[in-house]
Amino acid sequence: MTSTDPLTPRLPSPLQEVRDDRFDRRGLRLLLKRDDLIHPELIGNKWRKLAPNIEAARGRALVTFGGAYSNHLRATAAAGRLLGLPTTGVVRGQELAGRPLNPSLARCAADGMRLHFIDRSTYRHKHEPETRAAVLRAAGAEDAYVVPEGGSNAAAVRGCRALGAELGGHCDVVAVACGTGGTLAGLAAGLPPGSRALGVPVLKGGFLAAGIQALQESAFGARTGDWSLDDRFHFGGYARTTPELDAFAQDFEQRHSLPVERLYVAKMLYGLAALAGEGAFARGTTVAAVVTGRPFP
Repeated sequence: MTSTDPLTPRLPSPLQEVRDDRFDRRGLRLLLKRDDLIHPELIGNKWRKLAPNIEAARGRALVTFGGAYSNHLRATAAAGRLLGLPTTGVVRGQELAGRPLNPSLARCAADGMRLHFIDRSTYRHKHEPETRAAVLRAAGAEDAYVVPEGGSNAAAVRGCRALGAELGGHCDVVAVACGTGGTLAGLAAGLPPGSRALGVPVLKGGFLAAGIQALQESAFGARTGDWSLDDRFHFGGYARTTPELDAFAQDFEQRHSLPVERLYVAKMLYGLAALAGEGAFARGTTVAAVVTGRPFP
């Protein structure tokens, strides 16, 4: 992308060390990989995953999938506005059709995204060829380039490999919040030997490992890099929080003057603090936390 391209990113994203007694007293260094500063509208891993897909689309309209609070839908809508590309968002939840839009979907609509609501059962089967074809036909998006839910496919995973390369030599462990797992799949592939990646799923279910391995096999031909998941910090599932998580996020914001996005980043940071308290990291370990997003206004 050229310097005049509206999607031109700030790369590599900044790496910021913070002092936090929850880590200091365990002999750990904590670094924040500020991917939230890559681009003002395509935040963090959304840019890393969307940019290669937009390149593959070669000017075609974009269609993608997400829930009512999907950051991915918002990023795709913003990219469409910036590039002058038509976008369609297939939204999970037929019951939402005709209701006032929540702030996330309202932003998508303001950016020009056409919203098409489908029932949850159909949404679960969207990967099946016949179901997908019917959905795209009903949405008027048969000829559009399909970006998968969360933006995670082989192109996106290869795009996220640069994140691991940027962190090479700076940390022993790097943690990232996981929705569909594409960022972790690419990140782990880009890390040098001796560094490992830790994924903190924000959905409950314990199903993500197989999906991440499948993404790596699609992108690289095999499972790649040293990576693992800790499923304990989803706080009830996607888009769910608790007073405990909110208190933690507010405290982290006050300590480090960093706005903490609640659906992904807060859960990952909480998980790291808990793991540090459990003695999961050896003294002298440098831990990097990837800040994949920031709170949307």
